[in-house]
Amino acid sequence: MDQAPGSPQEPQGASGVPGCYRHPDRETGITCTRCERPICPECMISASVGFQCPECVRDGSGTGHAPTANQPRTVAGGTIAADPRLVTKILVGLNLALFFVQLTVGDSFTDRFDLLGRAYVPEFGSVEGVAEGQWYRLVTAMFLHSSYMHIAFNMLSLWWIGGPLEAALGRARYLVLYAASGLAGSALTYLLEEPFRPSLGASGAIFGLFGATAILMKRLNYDMRPVIALLAINMVITFWWPNIAWQAHVGGLVGGVIVGYAMVHAPRERRSLIQYGSCALVLVAVVVMVLVRTAELT
Repeated sequence: MDQAPGSPQEPQGASGVPGCYRHPDRETGITCTRCERPICPECMISASVGFQCPECVRDGSGTGHAPTANQPRTVAGGTIAADPRLVTKILVGLNLALFFVQLTVGDSFTDRFDLLGRAYVPEFGSVEGVAEGQWYRLVTAMFLHSSYMHIAFNMLSLWWIGGPLEAALGRARYLVLYAASGLAGSALTYLLEEPFRPSLGASGAIFGLFGATAILMKRLNYDMRPVIALLAINMVITFWWPNIAWQAHVGGLVGGVIVGYAMVHAPRERRSLIQYGSCALVLVAVVVMVLVRTAELT
């Protein structure tokens, strides 16, 4: 693992989330504001700004007080949760449940909720799509999949990337990141894809998580090579493998990088404004893309 010049060695958990420097088996997204070593809730001591480790407080370099004075926060300012993977578990469960519904009900269900620009659907005997006012397809398509391989690959990626990222950001920020990335992917697909060609899958949101993970690893001075290699491989597959909506992947990745950067780099005094402001910016871009494309198709 690469370290910034002069920074201490940081333990890392099996899932990629750093481990507390005093308790390596305890994963944490919180760092000492002075020495930047990862610290778990038991070790963090509330200081005038953020949290510090026991050593920095003991050697007089910080002004700490009782660790229960303030609520522990993640590196992005989120609340520390007892189950740091709860939202990821819910998202995986929801995707699997809807895939089961697709298998049970059949194409009539999928055709009603996948991402479709504008096309005549014989099964319904009508013209369907986002251009027809069915904006909900931008969201529902994020939770549908076309095959066992499709959902298996996406859910494994979501579990592997999403869990550690949720622990580092906190539940609310993680969920907002996931939603903004998925919508950005759906909107770019709607804007650039042929209107009669349906699209579906969680890939846009997951690529957003990839982008945010890269930003977080850079912020924590971790070795960037694994995540860069993984992104490169996925981008090659995106443009090489047939029948993949590359627009969703690119849109989700860009949205995830924008929101992820704001999540981990926003200054503490304006953290919420910048973090949720970046999400609003992505959503504005989503609305603009949808309006532009709808105007072209109607």
